[in-house]
Amino acid sequence: MKPTRPRKTTPGYVSLVTVFTISMFMLTLMLFAYTRAINAQGIQADIQTQGDYREKEETILRSIVAITPNRAIRAMRSGSNSSTTVSNPLRWQNIFSEAISQSNARQSIPDAVAATLNITNSFRANQGDSLLGTESRMFKPIITNTGFVSAGLNRDLGLGFPPSLNSTNAIANDDIYPIISTQKQYGGLASGKVGLSTTTYKNFNVLTYPQINFGYSKPGDPFVAKRNWWAFTMDLADHDDSITKLARFKRQFVLSLYEIPSQLPISAGSFMSLGTYASGDAWNDVTISGNIFASRAVVEGTTALSGLATRRGSQLSSGTTVAGKTFTGNPFAPGVRETFRLTEGEFFPISLSSESGKAAFIPINRGADYFDRYAHTTESSTVSPTTWNSYSVGALQCAMTLDITKCVSASDRTPTEMRFTYLKNGSRQTLTMPLNSGVTANLPAGYISSVSENQTVTFPTAVDTAYGANGSFYYRNNVSGPVTFNNATFGDPLVGTVKRGYFKPVYPFVIKNLQNGKICVAVYPKRFANFMGALGADNLGVNNSLAVNVDYVAGSNLTKPNIPCTETDYGVILQECDNLTSFTTGFSLVTNLRLHIGDDFNVVSTTPPAGYTPPGGRPFYPPSSLFAPQKRYGVDLDPFAIELSGQIGSVASDSATNPVRPLDSTAVSGTALTSGRIKVNLSPISHPAELPPISMMNWLILIEEKRKEFN
Repeated sequence: MKPTRPRKTTPGYVSLVTVFTISMFMLTLMLFAYTRAINAQGIQADIQTQGDYREKEETILRSIVAITPNRAIRAMRSGSNSSTTVSNPLRWQNIFSEAISQSNARQSIPDAVAATLNITNSFRANQGDSLLGTESRMFKPIITNTGFVSAGLNRDLGLGFPPSLNSTNAIANDDIYPIISTQKQYGGLASGKVGLSTTTYKNFNVLTYPQINFGYSKPGDPFVAKRNWWAFTMDLADHDDSITKLARFKRQFVLSLYEIPSQLPISAGSFMSLGTYASGDAWNDVTISGNIFASRAVVEGTTALSGLATRRGSQLSSGTTVAGKTFTGNPFAPGVRETFRLTEGEFFPISLSSESGKAAFIPINRGADYFDRYAHTTESSTVSPTTWNSYSVGALQCAMTLDITKCVSASDRTPTEMRFTYLKNGSRQTLTMPLNSGVTANLPAGYISSVSENQTVTFPTAVDTAYGANGSFYYRNNVSGPVTFNNATFGDPLVGTVKRGYFKPVYPFVIKNLQNGKICVAVYPKRFANFMGALGADNLGVNNSLAVNVDYVAGSNLTKPNIPCTETDYGVILQECDNLTSFTTGFSLVTNLRLHIGDDFNVVSTTPPAGYTPPGGRPFYPPSSLFAPQKRYGVDLDPFAIELSGQIGSVASDSATNPVRPLDSTAVSGTALTSGRIKVNLSPISHPAELPPISMMNWLILIEEKRKEFN
């Protein structure tokens, strides 16, 4: 056996220093890569959390838009300030808290959604998930105050913020609650920052319509409104930054609530049919300038509209054109608006309020209650200094009231007494008028108690006067100027007895029957100037609106009028109404009875207010409005034709089965006027000088982010 000899190799050595150096270098590279990966993961987590916070904030903002008008209305309702239990939910703090809840901002995946997806035993690693229970960490006022917002009232917040309102009385709660009040007006803080003088136009002014998709007006165009607003900062991340170690910029927002009196040619929070009459005839001699707003709309026939804005959608016939274009199918389908803007321009003429992002449009529609003062109880203990009914019910806003208070019996509805109230030196005065006897025995009906014996009254217009007591009177008819009620002027009808003076003016209202026997209250606007002068009342610039109702609450043998009106209900006749120029601030009439228009209404023009020139050189008429559940044209006979101009609205419900047809017209006989006998020329209100004393109201709620570039 031959042994194997060992193999010869080249001798060498190992350097431990080199091995250690290379090892450390490789380890450093590994640690660096690991650190970079960890950092990248952290950055990505922060970006993801940032995006999560931003999405939550956007959802919260939309919830704030939805909640705020409800809380503003509740703050105006009776009893809203009766206890903290009632008032606390109305606070901005609780509005923000509820917005967080409604938007499900406390969790990335709500429990209900996780259950629906059958996700069990999950671990949620989103650091943004939090109870978010401390609102003051996330929402702060722009300036230091006791609330969560800084109200644009009685303070100027500087560049980038809207012009602020002033209040006639201090409203300290506007930083705590969303306050809407007629006491908030334009004043010195907005001078030069709105379209018109804030001295002349305090309640409503000309503002710029915001950049939103909802086309009540065209973005950037002037419109008539009042802007309430509140500013705040929001940073959801600030609530848990000790956990997330995440710092974000505080975003500044302005929440606006625009009060918009109805000003479009056709505007109503109702379900409307446009384009045809109930007979099926098309709107022929009809001219409409400007956009139309309806809560829901059906457009029939071959109809051309400038723009259509709705809250709950519209149905357009194939013959309908809007802004000169035909929209087949769904005008809100993806790509339709974008294509229109690329080819036609920025303003899309068909809009839904829900298409406007962080905005909402709410018509204040009280329905039949709008006409009736007696459908409402006295309101008290409200957070807002303006109560909800006084704000939203037209009949309660009228300066003058006229009520039927008594009738013969439950079976004989002939009125025996009316009550008239008016303003004198700013205070309400009451005049009770017996219709079948005088205010005292043997004094004919229509006389008004004036002054005691030996006192003098100056009558600016001719009246009939009486002087006496206990059924004995002497009379002087058709007298004006100063009249002293004493024995020297009239003689002594009852020796040894203290007497009084009485007068009988030409009344601007009487009881009158239609040819079919229907009992009506006839109102004569042209007679009001002399009548109010005889009463020594405030002028017709103050006493500029009249509510005609039936006092079915305290009245004798009276029942609540029906709506729809029936032939057994009373009616209202409007006559001697062609010239309303004595009403220097306009004239409005509100009634819950059927209104019969018996003469030309408001056809005499007058000089426009100083500083206002009507567009297109058109004549200026005293701004006027008529509100009634039904209207008829004619009193003694049916008119041959009618012409309508101005604006038309409705308080019918948007949930009604049958739509309102705003241009349908009915004669006194109950016969519908044919399309050939109706001429219509409607145009929008563009200036507060054109607003009548009583208007329907709308709210536009909008949240906008204030950025540095806005300064």
